[in-house]
Amino acid sequence: MQENRNLTALFSLFARAWHNEQYAVRVLKDDVSRRLLSDEEYRTVGTHMANGISFFAPQFSGTKEQALCFVATEYLCPSVLGRAVFSEQALRTAAKIGAKQYVLLGAGYDTFPYRQPEFGKRLCIFELDRAKTVQDKIARLARAGITPPENVRYLAADLTVSGWENLLAQHPDFDEDSPTFCSLLGLVYYLSTADFVRLLCTLQKLLCAGSTLVFDYPDENAFGETAGVRAQKQAMLARAAGEEMHGGYSLPTLTRLLSDCGFRVYEHLTPNEITAQFFQLHNRANPETPLRAFDNVNYCLAVRKE
Repeated sequence: MQENRNLTALFSLFARAWHNEQYAVRVLKDDVSRRLLSDEEYRTVGTHMANGISFFAPQFSGTKEQALCFVATEYLCPSVLGRAVFSEQALRTAAKIGAKQYVLLGAGYDTFPYRQPEFGKRLCIFELDRAKTVQDKIARLARAGITPPENVRYLAADLTVSGWENLLAQHPDFDEDSPTFCSLLGLVYYLSTADFVRLLCTLQKLLCAGSTLVFDYPDENAFGETAGVRAQKQAMLARAAGEEMHGGYSLPTLTRLLSDCGFRVYEHLTPNEITAQFFQLHNRANPETPLRAFDNVNYCLAVRKE
């Protein structure tokens, strides 16, 4: 399971690197991701994606380069890029109005801490992930000649094991009384409702009033025959990798769950809204390879209530 999750994180890293190298008008400018991948890894992942074209588009006809472009623009990039931009824009706003800490749960190979704009340097950034992922990321940074900024802290924590929150709460640099911006990007899909509620309740105790929570999540039609083609294939791939995706949420249900755990919805985006807000400039500049927000996936920004 750990290896599978590392592989998923590696594909996300590849998606950001590939997009950054392919386009002049980008959804997310990320010149760090490619440096964290060896040339061999970059080629291998790209080849693997291109070779999988028969699964993604059985009727496809074209070159290997065109196959990779199709898989990347249709499957790899939309969620990875869209949620990153949504989160980082919200983080900028949160920092302006008083957030002092940035907590990345399941940080994976997120590169924000290594391409920080000026506002990021005023935050204490905590990256939490399983020990193997944390160790691998630090090793990749070292190979790339990237020195971790002084405001970044690494915590090896398994979010599926009770008590992980104590590692953060007891860290000498974490202040429970300071407004915190907390990211759960890419996590909710793999949590049962009970586990999701348990995580929200844990964060309610950990974060002070005014703190912010950002995450992407599947809607109530994300699985089964009601799902879009891309969502169905994504669920099949996750299942094959041993990462079962669980049922999604309607907005009323999500709003109730969040409220019961001390959070209120501040911003919510549907796929059409995501495409319009974050992909429009890219799509105008690159009409031959447009990006569309992923089927049945919404973004949510929630605030810890008083």
